[in-house]
Amino acid sequence: MGTHGTAARRHGLDASFGLDDLDAASARAEAPGVPMCDHPGCANRGEFRAPKDRSLSSYYHFCLDHVRAYNKAWNYYANMDSEEIEQQVRRSTVWDRPTWRMGGAGPRRFDPGTLHDPLGVFDDMHATQDGHVDAEPTPFARDSRETQALRELDLTWPLTREELRARYRTLVKRHHPDANNGDKAAEERFKCVSEAYRVLLATVDA
Repeated sequence: MGTHGTAARRHGLDASFGLDDLDAASARAEAPGVPMCDHPGCANRGEFRAPKDRSLSSYYHFCLDHVRAYNKAWNYYANMDSEEIEQQVRRSTVWDRPTWRMGGAGPRRFDPGTLHDPLGVFDDMHATQDGHVDAEPTPFARDSRETQALRELDLTWPLTREELRARYRTLVKRHHPDANNGDKAAEERFKCVSEAYRVLLATVDA
């Protein structure tokens, strides 16, 4: 194959691409700001870039015909064994960025105290380590409507009418469809909040 084939392999190209010495051609004198095609013997302007190697740190300049030929002959994985190719493919799927295994430190809960919350959106959130309401014992069964209503409004028992109404007003303003551009999820939450309020109001007034 000779010098021609060796140069092509070094650049990750098919040997059919007509290169005798691209590096020497690339280094020839050019008019400032007007690169010439780097293919040997070509006098056209090199308006299209093509990488010199896998590092993608330096480029040739080719005319349209020669950049098409170069790209057709280009083999990014030239001179790489199967293991190196597999590693490169894996890195490419994450854009060559470092990654970490999710959940390596165990389950984590959302802690509103770690957020900068100038609007006080999470002021009413009182979560325990496992994410459930830190409630005191109640006279209601675990699966009762009252217990579900307390959970829905993030309230604890005992509860006064004033506390219930204040919490209800806060959640209604937050989830009202008119305040959320008709968002379906907000509408459903609004319905759940209203039903929970109705259940607890009857209990508090009893």
